[in-house]
Amino acid sequence: MKGYKNIINNRIKKYIIIAIFLFLLLIIRTFNVMIINHNKYKKIIKNLSYDIVEKDISPRGRIYDRNYNIIVDNIAINSIYYKKNKKMSKNDELKLSDRISKKINLENIDITEEIKKDYYIIKYKEKVEKKITEDEYRKKEERKISSKELDELKKKRITSEELNELTEEEKKSSYLYYLMNKGYSYDEKLIKYKDLTEEEYNYFSLNEDKLGGFYIKKTWERTYPYGDTFKSILGTVSTGTQGIPLEYKEEYLKKGYSLDDRVGLSFIEKEYDELLRGTKSKYKVKNSYEKELIKEGNRGKDIVLTIDINLQKDIEEILANEVLNAKNEPNTKYYDHSFVIIEDPNTGEVLAMAGKRAILENGKYKIVDYTPAILTSPMTPGSVVKAASMLVGYNEGAIKIGEYMQDECVKIKSTPKKCSWRTLGYINDIDALALSSNVYQFKTAIRVAGASYSYNMPFVINNNAFEKYRKMYRSFGLGVKTEIDLPIESSGYTSDDETSGLLLDYVMGQFETYTPVQLSQYISTIANGGTRLKTHLLKEIHASSENDNIGALIKEIKPTTLNKIETKEEYFNRVKEGLHAVTTASNGLGRNYIDITHDPSGKTGTSQSFIDTDLDGKIDTETISTAFIGYAPTQNPTVTFTVTSPDSSFPNNYSNFASLVNLHITKKISNKYYEYYN
Repeated sequence: MKGYKNIINNRIKKYIIIAIFLFLLLIIRTFNVMIINHNKYKKIIKNLSYDIVEKDISPRGRIYDRNYNIIVDNIAINSIYYKKNKKMSKNDELKLSDRISKKINLENIDITEEIKKDYYIIKYKEKVEKKITEDEYRKKEERKISSKELDELKKKRITSEELNELTEEEKKSSYLYYLMNKGYSYDEKLIKYKDLTEEEYNYFSLNEDKLGGFYIKKTWERTYPYGDTFKSILGTVSTGTQGIPLEYKEEYLKKGYSLDDRVGLSFIEKEYDELLRGTKSKYKVKNSYEKELIKEGNRGKDIVLTIDINLQKDIEEILANEVLNAKNEPNTKYYDHSFVIIEDPNTGEVLAMAGKRAILENGKYKIVDYTPAILTSPMTPGSVVKAASMLVGYNEGAIKIGEYMQDECVKIKSTPKKCSWRTLGYINDIDALALSSNVYQFKTAIRVAGASYSYNMPFVINNNAFEKYRKMYRSFGLGVKTEIDLPIESSGYTSDDETSGLLLDYVMGQFETYTPVQLSQYISTIANGGTRLKTHLLKEIHASSENDNIGALIKEIKPTTLNKIETKEEYFNRVKEGLHAVTTASNGLGRNYIDITHDPSGKTGTSQSFIDTDLDGKIDTETISTAFIGYAPTQNPTVTFTVTSPDSSFPNNYSNFASLVNLHITKKISNKYYEYYN
């Protein structure tokens, strides 16, 4: 027992020593906090007692074209704001709204029943209070119901007849009162965003000290020095009163935005919102009605686009005129639009892109912008795909460079004959491109499929021929997204159907559909020697400046390689030789599309298309669509042209006239380009 007591006593001594040590440590720490570092911790507590809020959205960054012309800027506009005085009661605010509502014109107001009831409760307080029973007031005193629940009872018992007794002036005042109290109580409220009349501006600016918290403040909105030119692709921005629209709420909140932020809603403004958006001013909240500015907001970064705005303007005018002229031609009943893209094949930069559409209005055709559809409206491309088809033939050993074939109608068992646009006779691979032979492609495709053509033969694909062609097409950007820097893009129509006969349609561009921007990437890949580059509209990013000059360069966008074409150089050069013959040989089908002095190469395309004319969801009418893709000069190309005109003609029993609208557009836009870049 004696030994056991010694052990217990030793343990108690140890615990006492540890307790004393911890107590001394606590005393030292307390002395350090309260005496030595008193001021330091006092400052920390003081800082923690402040809330930091961000307000006053700064203007967005400017948008420039490639030549540093401003194409989107900000313009200061006068707006009416309200900030509640800390001593103002609800009745005071109501009287103020009654007075001010007579001096301000609030357009497109939506006065809900809830807004009118909130106004009615204050305006006709005595009348409304009589709607509450003594028992309900007693329950309120006994805290069995809350003030909020009591107010809800009051609102519920206000009748529609009573609300209808409100005068027009009172209704208008109720809406102003609603705007004055929307959101955080002592926050700044935007009452009227823009379009102030001269009378409104004079009244609010000259009487600010008498208006109980109403005042004029400058805000901003987007302005477009070049009018509607390229405006649809530049995109839109939410308004000062709109903030983030409901459909974009989740997307932007995930990025850390606030609901009252002004954001890009479409195209360039949306794609580069995080660059263009201005930073907010930061304030310390001292109390419920006072804030202290701690950091001024800044205008957003400026961006430079690849577009030449003056060239773009001229291209849009040419396109509008030619589309309108074509509507006066025979057999253009179903034609209504064309697209143009001009691209630098060595960088993927888009110099101009436009779409124009003719719509019938009051018996006359009117031209409207249709440029966004350049990304989402695919077309059966026709013979423009034959350059890619030819490479498959070379790669698979189905044809040899310089090989001749007989261009004759091809007959596959149990199917109609398939022919070129006319019988072309004995031709080689260059002629096949220059004269756009379908038959040369048919016979090549049959060989790629592991067969050899003979008249009325059964055609069965013995290998993955479809995949061989599809892989080549995709490597040029046909049937896949170009990754252009815009929020929307279609990959066109593709199919998994590998019926043997469809292979012959595929290789001459009569099976899948592609967008104009895909065709532009395709011809640019050919022009630069086989490197598929990302198509893009952003060229540079600059810091914002405090004057009218562009700020310092932050980043220059370099070409982005997506893939390279898998083929031998001799095959690629042979295809380019064929495309050169298309536009320069005496019998080339694209000879007059680009002035021969520029030594162009290219490919025409004519395809059968089908449309739904009565909008019943069923295809019912055959049309002819036309396309042209080209580049110049043939050696070391600097530009590509892509022009498409869907449904430009339709076959009928009365006339075989086919519109040359695609030729006219190509010739004029290429000439216009060389006026700028000769």
